[in-house]
Amino acid sequence: VQLVESGGGSVQPGNSLRVSCAASGFNFGTTSMGWFRQAPGKEREEVAIILSYGGTDYADSVKGRFTISKDNAKNTLYLQMNSLKVEDTATYYCAARPGSIIHDIRFLRRLGFSVWGQGTQVTVAS
Repeated sequence: VQLVESGGGSVQPGNSLRVSCAASGFNFGTTSMGWFRQAPGKEREEVAIILSYGGTDYADSVKGRFTISKDNAKNTLYLQMNSLKVEDTATYYCAARPGSIIHDIRFLRRLGFSVWGQGTQVTVAS
């Protein structure tokens, strides 16, 4: 079971970036997944969640700017980030909860995520 993030980098405020998470070792199509981020000196925070059937939820700070999506044919999770702000600078982690088909985001949050990637750095600066 493995998650490998890629696509991070340095961009200027207002620009876009897409990070990816390649998954292996579990049934990607039936797995709920999420993106989290952690900035230096701050706690890890949830950014976006996607259930196995496609339902999504976003942190208020990224609503309208970020989009989470899954490509089940490629076993890959994406986070499209538009209108990036300096405060979006962080290490971005993808996470998965394999083994259960979950239809309720609140239930997923109570269960938590059991598989984590190593993270990819996103820096937004002028």
